[in-house]
Amino acid sequence: MTTTRHRAAARMIAAIGAVSLLAACSGNGGSGGDAGNYPDRNITFVVPFSAGGPTDTVTRMIAEPMAAKLGAKIVVQNVEGAGGTVGAGEVARAEPDGYTVLMHHIGMSTAPALYQNLGYQPLEDFETIGLVTEVPMTIVARRDFPPTTLQDLVSHVKANANKFTLANAGIGAASHLCGLLFQHAAGVKLQEVPYEGTGPALTDLVGGQVDFMCDQTTNTSGQISGGKVKAYAVTTPERVKSLPDLPTTAEAGLPQLQVSVWHGLYAPKGTPQDVVQKLSEALTAALADQAVIDQMAKLGTAPVPAADATPQAHRAHLEEQLGTWAKIIADAGVKAS
Repeated sequence: MTTTRHRAAARMIAAIGAVSLLAACSGNGGSGGDAGNYPDRNITFVVPFSAGGPTDTVTRMIAEPMAAKLGAKIVVQNVEGAGGTVGAGEVARAEPDGYTVLMHHIGMSTAPALYQNLGYQPLEDFETIGLVTEVPMTIVARRDFPPTTLQDLVSHVKANANKFTLANAGIGAASHLCGLLFQHAAGVKLQEVPYEGTGPALTDLVGGQVDFMCDQTTNTSGQISGGKVKAYAVTTPERVKSLPDLPTTAEAGLPQLQVSVWHGLYAPKGTPQDVVQKLSEALTAALADQAVIDQMAKLGTAPVPAADATPQAHRAHLEEQLGTWAKIIADAGVKAS
């Protein structure tokens, strides 16, 4: 009788242990839990900037081929505000299940230095999925702005710093960061005019309400090719294929000004690693899609190499950029509320 009871108790303990082990495995979030049927519903890609802007454009380029690879619809949602920090904060607080993904640009690495009460930390609150593209910046002005070359522009604004306006898409935006670098490289402090997004800033530049700005080729290529703005240089070591006549800043006499706007995909911290891997593989497939390559080329950019579209490469780049921009922003003495 005692032996029978012992055997029954042993079987019960074993069963409880098996159930506990299964529950532990199924609930293992960020350390490689089973993705199961992921995805089995729509995935939301959050863009923390306005619709029609450069980051939104890049996101929509890759959303369709990524959706095809994943076998689920991707819905792009624009959650703008505070230099991209509102949308990023929403994703940081989202359920870590792979159904809410953030597309962010270089601003992910500058926000901690710009904002005192950010509400999230890039390395602690997100899983990196992979880099997407690095977009060159261009220095452009209203069509009737007197300087004809970049060196002329620098001389002109240094002699008349209080008379000219430098537009940007708001504190923390790529155009703002590039503008800071321009002022640092040129040794001048200018009157900055922040807008709620790149679209209205560029619209006012075309209309002659502001004098010049620095913005991504994804936003300025069409305006440059159409003769609606005056272009001075591209901020990368090599010329842009879509704008072959536009010199680099080094060629134009301002080699200190070199910056590109990199974009990457993020999931909330704790998203299962096999889900992150599925998203990364879908990103790699999208970046190899010829339609995506062609679309990016028209806007003066290109997909990153496959080796950079990985969680590991993305995290390493983010770490490096956080350190770089912390010093630049501290030296500039810029803070956002």
